[in-house]
Amino acid sequence: MERVREAAIANRTKILFVCSRNRRRSLTAETIFKSEPAREVRSAGTEESARIEVTAGHLGWTDVIVVMEKRHKERLRQKYPEELAAKRCICLFISDDYEFMDSNLIELLHEKMQEYFPTAGVA
Repeated sequence: MERVREAAIANRTKILFVCSRNRRRSLTAETIFKSEPAREVRSAGTEESARIEVTAGHLGWTDVIVVMEKRHKERLRQKYPEELAAKRCICLFISDDYEFMDSNLIELLHEKMQEYFPTAGVA
């Protein structure tokens, strides 16, 4: 039984959510998707003022990078070209118009993630 559990944990998709300051969008995404058993999620920001700033280590850890805006992907590409080259990077096109855990943001994140991860948010 323990081996089955360990295998399930080892096979989880690792997703890194990225926005500018890691205070609203990416942190909300991490918060709402962290309980999904098939995924392990973290979040970070591209700015120096971010709550948690993206590092090469984050990019090495993740299987998929989910950015909120195209500019976030461009910043990652400029700063970490080698680390980003082999990674799948998805842009959700969510502008910085929401507060942390805003109900409209949560709904939008579920909707957008469903396009790329059909079981996202499904219990």
